[in-house]
Amino acid sequence: MTYCARHLEQPPAREDVDRLAGATVLEFGTPWCGHCQGAQPLIQAALEGRDDVAHVKVEDGPGQRLGRSFGVKLWPTLVFLRDGKEVGRVVRPQGPEPLQAGLQAIAPGA
Repeated sequence: MTYCARHLEQPPAREDVDRLAGATVLEFGTPWCGHCQGAQPLIQAALEGRDDVAHVKVEDGPGQRLGRSFGVKLWPTLVFLRDGKEVGRVVRPQGPEPLQAGLQAIAPGA
């Protein structure tokens, strides 16, 4: 799976996220968030050609348990997971370097 442009209609349960196998980027944000919209070209470019990394885009907000379970406070927040365990996190990326470092941490072979 590569870059996912749309948020999931229904967020996964935390238990399901904890059971994910392999490398996953869990992105929290909203469609109307200016910071989220501005970061999309960076996120898309970082994930281009990365079929070894799953991208799960979750709409966050009040009452959304998954975001609270990860302590998300600002959007977009990208959580880099390896086999369901958090390895790194980037909040409001401003350039490609933090995203590349996060991807390298979860999928070093590419």
